[in-house]
Amino acid sequence: MDSDKTAKLSFEAALAKLEGIVDAMESGEVPLAELLAKYEEGSKLLKVCEGRLKEAELKIEKLKKGKDGSAAFEPFASSRSE
Repeated sequence: MDSDKTAKLSFEAALAKLEGIVDAMESGEVPLAELLAKYEEGSKLLKVCEGRLKEAELKIEKLKKGKDGSAAFEPFASSRSE
């Protein structure tokens, strides 16, 4: 999978692809050359998932109480380019 396309995947899409790769690898029916390619793709997808989770964590940390007691988001600079 192209790195650009991988980087643009949503968390859910990246996780689904990663789960499919893990299932294929665990089946034991994948040839070694393909297994290595799947491992590399899985590593990229794992980084995407970790990045999305970190972004969500940062958004939650930025959530703060407003002066009137209501919750409000404080924008933060994301390292992810859209």
